[in-house]
Amino acid sequence: MKYKINKSLTYLTLFVSFLTINVSAQQKFQAATVAFYNVENLFDTEISVGYIDGTRSPEDPMYHISIPADQIPNYESEPFEGEYTYANLSGKKVIRPLILQKEEFSPGGKKVWTEEKYNQKLKNLAEVIAELGKAETQSAPVIVGLCEIENRKNVEDLINQPALKKYNYGIAHFNSFDARGVDVALIYQKDRFQVTKAKPYVIEIYGSDGKRDYTRDILRVTGLLDGEEITFLVNHWPSRSGGEQASRPRRQKAAEVMKGIYEEIRAENPKAKIMALGDFNDDPVSPSLDKVMKAVPNKGKIKDVDIVNLMYNMFKNGMGTLAYRDSWNLFDQILVTGTMIEPQKKFDSYKVYKTDIYSPAHLVQPDGQYKGYPYRMFSGDTFRAKGYSDHFPVYTVLLRQAN
Repeated sequence: MKYKINKSLTYLTLFVSFLTINVSAQQKFQAATVAFYNVENLFDTEISVGYIDGTRSPEDPMYHISIPADQIPNYESEPFEGEYTYANLSGKKVIRPLILQKEEFSPGGKKVWTEEKYNQKLKNLAEVIAELGKAETQSAPVIVGLCEIENRKNVEDLINQPALKKYNYGIAHFNSFDARGVDVALIYQKDRFQVTKAKPYVIEIYGSDGKRDYTRDILRVTGLLDGEEITFLVNHWPSRSGGEQASRPRRQKAAEVMKGIYEEIRAENPKAKIMALGDFNDDPVSPSLDKVMKAVPNKGKIKDVDIVNLMYNMFKNGMGTLAYRDSWNLFDQILVTGTMIEPQKKFDSYKVYKTDIYSPAHLVQPDGQYKGYPYRMFSGDTFRAKGYSDHFPVYTVLLRQAN
C-alpha cells in the first residue's frame, strides 16, 4: 500500500494499489477521521452539583449545567423529590446531587484526586486523541465522540491541551440525568464541521422496584463535514452491573431509542448518512445490536437502509477494546448507514475507507496482573501517571474524491 499526503493535511494522493481501482492515473482524496474514546472517569477536582433550569428548553445546553457545590446559595432553586423528566421539571429550578465525585474524584476522596493528577490525565488523553487516524491522514481526527466525561468544563480543558489546541475544536454536550454524573460529548474541528442540530435523547429505564435507573442520554449532532451532511450519535449504554443477562433489557431499551433516532432522521432524508459511535456495553453479536438494531457486518451486498457494524468482523476475529477476567470484549463500536459503504471504491462522497482499534504499545499495561490490558490511570485507588483508560479508542477514516 502506497500513499502520499500533501501539505494541507486533508488530501491523500492514492496509487492504484491503494484502492485497487483499474485506472492508471493517481487520484486525490479528501480524508476525515471519526473516532470514539471512553476516557474513563474524566472528573475535575471541584465538587459539583447539577443545576436544572426548567424555564429553558432541554435542547438548550444551559438547561442543565454543573455548578460548584459551594455556589448553591447563589442560584435560585426549589426542593424537588420527583422523577427527573422534562415534563416534571418544566418551569422549575432544581439542584441535582451527584454521587461519585465527592466520594472518589476530589482531593479528599478515595483517589486523592488533585489538580496535578487531573492535568496529567488531560495531557495523556489529549496526546492519544491527536494520534487517532494520524498515520493515515497526518492530522488529528475531525470528529471525536467521548464518554465518561463529567461536564463541559472537562471537555474544554481537554481540547485546550497543547496536543489538541491547534485543531480548533468545538464542543457539543448536554448534561444528562446519569446517577454517577458522567456524560457523552462530541468534539469537532470547527474549520471542517459546522453543527446544524444538536439534541439529547433520554433513555428511560426502570428497575424491578419501579424506580427510575438514570443513565446517559444519546447525543445527536447533525452538521456539515466539509459541506456534506452527516449525523453523529454518541452513546454510552447502561452497564452490565448485576450481570449481562439481568442487565440486558436496559441496553435493549437504549437500542430501541437509537433505532427511533435513525427512523426519525431517515423520515427527513431516506439517504441520510448516520454514524453511531459509542461504548455500547455489548458486543456486536449481543441482542441489543444484533436483534434490536439489526446491525450487519460489512460484507456481501449492503443496502442503503442497512445499519452496518464496522467492528463485527474484528470481534469475530478475537479483537477487543477492553478486558475483564482475561476475556476480551468489543464494546466500543462504530455503526454506519449503508449509504456510507462504498463497494466500488469510487468515494464520490464521504464513505468508510478504514476502521481500526487503536492499541499501540504505550496504551497497553506493560506488566503485572493485568499485563496486556488497556493501561488504566488507576489500579484500584493507586495512581499511575502513565495511564490512560480501561478502553482502547476506535476510529474510522472517511474518504471522498477531492474536487
